[in-house]
Amino acid sequence: MSAAPEIVKRIDTPIQLLFQFTPGVAASRFLRGIAEGKLLGLRCSNCGKVYVSPRGSCPKCGAPTIDEAPVADRGTITSFSIVRVPSEGIDIELPFVCASILLDGADNTFYHVIKDIPVDDVRMGMRVKAVWVPREELKASLESIRFFAPTGEPDAPFDSYKEHL
Repeated sequence: MSAAPEIVKRIDTPIQLLFQFTPGVAASRFLRGIAEGKLLGLRCSNCGKVYVSPRGSCPKCGAPTIDEAPVADRGTITSFSIVRVPSEGIDIELPFVCASILLDGADNTFYHVIKDIPVDDVRMGMRVKAVWVPREELKASLESIRFFAPTGEPDAPFDSYKEHL
């Protein structure tokens, strides 16, 4: 009788996905705003909610989002994750925090990295602001926002963001 085959516990398979993203009208407007150092949402023509980054239609009622709506580059952390596992293509020192941020003036959350604070001190309700690249380095990319950092303001009350968890 032959020995039992060794159980495969892990296999490394290098893969690469190359794709090209062509932004539509709504995403193009948003990216042009980023290149100017501002965050732009679009307002739903039916319910009035403001979405950042916009997709052209309201995810709640399906109506077009037409009217440009500037939003603040500061907001409230609604949830977050501490990332402790490295990932290829992500050049951020571990550990780091990725957070869902409810920007002031928006009705949906926006994801970005939180820095300038120990990861164990990040919390829900914390007020944060965007830290932009220098004006001459702005481009139509989320890379124009280096990260979000604490503002030093008091935490937002839970009731102000609980619907965005």
